[in-house]
Amino acid sequence: MRRPILLLLLSLVPATGVVSLSAQDLHMDIAMRVLSSTPLIDGHNDLPWAIRGSEAAPHDVEADIHDLRQRTSFHTDIERLRSGMVGAQFWSVYIPFEATEEGAAKVQLEQIDIAHQIIDKYPDVFELALDVSDIRHAFGDQKIASMLGIEGGHAIENSLGALRAFHRMGVRYMTLTHNGTLDWADAANDEQRHGGLTRFGQEVVREMNRMGMLVDLSHTSPSTMNDALDFAEAPVIWSHASANGIRAHPRNVPDQVLRRLPENGGVVMVTFVPSFVSESDEATLSDVADHIEHVAAIAGVDHVGIGSDFDGIDSTPLGLEDVSTYPSLFAELSRRGWTEQDLRKLAGENVLRVMREAEAVARRLQRDRPPSTATIEQLDGPISDD
Repeated sequence: MRRPILLLLLSLVPATGVVSLSAQDLHMDIAMRVLSSTPLIDGHNDLPWAIRGSEAAPHDVEADIHDLRQRTSFHTDIERLRSGMVGAQFWSVYIPFEATEEGAAKVQLEQIDIAHQIIDKYPDVFELALDVSDIRHAFGDQKIASMLGIEGGHAIENSLGALRAFHRMGVRYMTLTHNGTLDWADAANDEQRHGGLTRFGQEVVREMNRMGMLVDLSHTSPSTMNDALDFAEAPVIWSHASANGIRAHPRNVPDQVLRRLPENGGVVMVTFVPSFVSESDEATLSDVADHIEHVAAIAGVDHVGIGSDFDGIDSTPLGLEDVSTYPSLFAELSRRGWTEQDLRKLAGENVLRVMREAEAVARRLQRDRPPSTATIEQLDGPISDD
């Protein structure tokens, strides 16, 4: 279903009531047309954690200060989501690596609960989506399809049973690591202990593929990225990462990995984190567009998407200050020569394809093998106290 762009056109009508061609930004018109007919899927928004960490009312979705129908102090609220023409959102249910000290599963359950509370509080705006058909249905009803993504495999505490339980609660991707190396996977910003994935880490990827949970390689080391690509039976994603070929940063994706994406079918959802996209003190919308174009140039336009990390970052690029600004990014790419077909792929078609393929792989694998009962001790040996 095409979403109306009448408000955009009316905003261009001068007091005389006559619209001149020169008064219109044709590239913005193209951006709005694309986003009115293709769901814009953002791979990573940390609103649930922002609410949990709110000084005024921590954890409290019902607090007046967190009312998303009003202008909030966050990067996100309903009016700005609508202005940004967001069609689907992966809400990150992030928990810090240090949560393992108090019981990661407990904190993870609380974060999943907060995300569900947000979705349930605004049923006219958000709709929980578990698969591609749910996204299509929500978009057709002019709602924002809402999916959940775990940020860091520390949440499963080395348990495939916990992984499956989170999937039943609606989690549809898991970032293999956050900023800390796990017992079974190396992180980008920590000690490289395993040279990528251990045998148990490989089993985690296999089990995620069997369930249909997307393997997210954001935050992982290049060796972990390559191992995951070696063992994955379904396309992978990076829910929020950028191109190392533009900005050398441990959190960005090397060109060598980008070249492997066509064979796997995966998608890098380019992030807006200023330090990831620019070496200067002030990142800009143009810098983000450069990263999108680099991923498209190396991996192909079928392998790039959007993963802002709004409400998980303290500062934002100039021109991408909050969730209302996505159309400006698409207009910039249109000015650079991107076709409407390519913009639709970037907006959501690439991610929808990845999800469809992951769902198909899961159906096949569930016919072929039962849930894995493997433990990390069986596959990797005793776990060191360190």
